[in-house]
Amino acid sequence: MSKRAKSPAAAEQVTVLAQPAWIVLAFAAVGAVVGWLAKLLANWLVEWDWAPLKGPAKLLNSIPEPWLTILGVTAGVVLGVLVGFIALHESLTVRVSDTRLTLTIRDETRELPRADVGPLFLDGKFLVLLGHRTEELVREPFDLDRAALAAAFTAHGYDWAAEDPHKADFHLWVPDTPGLPVGANALLSARAHAMRKTDKKEDVRALREELNRLGLAIRDESKRQYWRLPKPPSEPPPGPHAGRSTGA
Repeated sequence: MSKRAKSPAAAEQVTVLAQPAWIVLAFAAVGAVVGWLAKLLANWLVEWDWAPLKGPAKLLNSIPEPWLTILGVTAGVVLGVLVGFIALHESLTVRVSDTRLTLTIRDETRELPRADVGPLFLDGKFLVLLGHRTEELVREPFDLDRAALAAAFTAHGYDWAAEDPHKADFHLWVPDTPGLPVGANALLSARAHAMRKTDKKEDVRALREELNRLGLAIRDESKRQYWRLPKPPSEPPPGPHAGRSTGA
């Protein structure tokens, strides 16, 4: 969902893309239905001798009506609201203006000046921002309207790309790959190990950030890591005395 607003501080148009707040109500409604169906499921389980979970089902059925229905629906609503707020917390909010770009996810906010941002694109389910040396500035999950995202960046003059313009420059990482910055192989090895664990998502994310600080851009495909180095800094333009002999 996107909307345009005027920033009071800078008096400029800001486009905001974020999950709508009504998603919490949607999850609450789904939770209410699930809670009501749980009552019907408990009734069905009690009637069959071979059915599993007969103990909990009998316990639920021991609650008289209408309290059983009220309890089931209320529990479903509470669970749905909780899931809805978690979804909002885990989703990316993008604020775009002509001069700056602000990204908020998991209570973390990062602001980037427009002048520091190079190409932007979607890589699978991730929004990726590159710097002017092709270094990776941001890679965050994005699950909103892709067309609205592209339109927002284009409207504010950003360099939106249909795909990663440097995709062909990535290389499959193997242990002890030569030519990487000091410490990169150790971080990639630790990250490969964390990727095999379902409860290590934060470690995978943190290790990616460490690799970004070393200058590496990282892509993941089927539990495999691909790496790319940015372009070297361009040499400063020659000064007025460049090439002039200073010999005695």
